[in-house]
Amino acid sequence: MHKKVFIFLFDGFSDWEIAFLSPEIKKSPSIELIYFSSTGQAVSSMGGLQVMPNISLEQIDPQEVDLLVLPGGSAWERNKNNEIETLVKSLVENKKSIAAICAATTYLGKLGLLNQIKHTSNALHYLQSIAPQYTGAVNYTDALATSSRHIITANGIAPIEFAKEIFLQLELYDLATIEKWFQLFKNGIWKV
Repeated sequence: MHKKVFIFLFDGFSDWEIAFLSPEIKKSPSIELIYFSSTGQAVSSMGGLQVMPNISLEQIDPQEVDLLVLPGGSAWERNKNNEIETLVKSLVENKKSIAAICAATTYLGKLGLLNQIKHTSNALHYLQSIAPQYTGAVNYTDALATSSRHIITANGIAPIEFAKEIFLQLELYDLATIEKWFQLFKNGIWKV
């Protein structure tokens, strides 16, 4: 079955947080990787990388989304990117997967999507300060990345763990291959 992964790009997105996952997904013949921005126009990453997305937000059919990836960036902390709320809520209602890392986890917290599930972020106090409406502290875990009910969350220092959780969700490779990939990129260990 052909799957579609959509990555949201916006001015100031944290480019390194998707750097490990996107090449692996792109290599898969059974997954289509689609980059989008609000308007479909080029954006500039936090590192100054100019990126031209494939499509705009309005061109997305939520029924076609298997996984939405939300990279971090300070825009989330400044209450930007709210234009994706309808898409995010539609995906949650239809039990589609969402993966958020770093400051993007605060957006899910603001929408109340983390209150009833196991999740992580940069730190509990960080999540609470950026998303005062968040009430899920009892479900917070100090893990680098975690998955619960189709939602993946990760600390901003964990792009490799984030990628691993996404690979598991997509069933990109078998478990042994995913673990082998993780050990190579996390610990520099390659076992044949």
